[in-house]
Amino acid sequence: MKRKVIISPSILSANFASMNKDIAAVEKAGAQWLHIDVMDGHFVPNITIGPVVIKDLRKASKLFFDVHLMITNPEKYWKDFAKAGSDLITFHEEANCDKLKLINEIKQYGIKAGISIKPGTGVSKVRELLRHLDLILVMTVEPGFAGQVFMQDMVPKVKELREIIDSEKLNCHIEVDGGINKDTAKTVAAAGADVLVAGNSIFASGDPAKAFKEIENSAN
Repeated sequence: MKRKVIISPSILSANFASMNKDIAAVEKAGAQWLHIDVMDGHFVPNITIGPVVIKDLRKASKLFFDVHLMITNPEKYWKDFAKAGSDLITFHEEANCDKLKLINEIKQYGIKAGISIKPGTGVSKVRELLRHLDLILVMTVEPGFAGQVFMQDMVPKVKELREIIDSEKLNCHIEVDGGINKDTAKTVAAAGADVLVAGNSIFASGDPAKAFKEIENSAN
């Protein structure tokens, strides 16, 4: 049975002045997840939002909040984001912290835990953690800014993860983020991705609902 690929629209590319409208548009189109990028201006060269914004969004939406912490010290701040209403917290393998300890703390809180890897980080770095994770996020651009071009040479990484997860029968989603549109969605879905993050191609399209459906149809 072919798995259903989930599209997680990224609010990094939404209009912050009319966030509710943009979120409602993709929710009406069938979105179940919402990707929320948190950047601290240190781990990546950009600053976005904090837990206060997520708390307010939580009041306005019942979507699954897929929160990506691109921050230097996730072990210090993850709980603030959990309390704000996150359903899944993903932090970076490249962050200097005890990864397994943090995964366990997040899961013990009652939400899902993920790890993200930058383009320069190989699958071997997370291989032993996959059995503990709910999600592994493969970045197909250098994290930090929306609207970047998809890195085709990251596709083998997705395939490698798919082979490991399937062969070991692990319950871990593969998420791909960076340059996802209706064309690249088809490519990474075929490689084995379960969740695709799309931002610019949805919210900068002029018709978020239509763009969401086009990407979803392409991936499935």
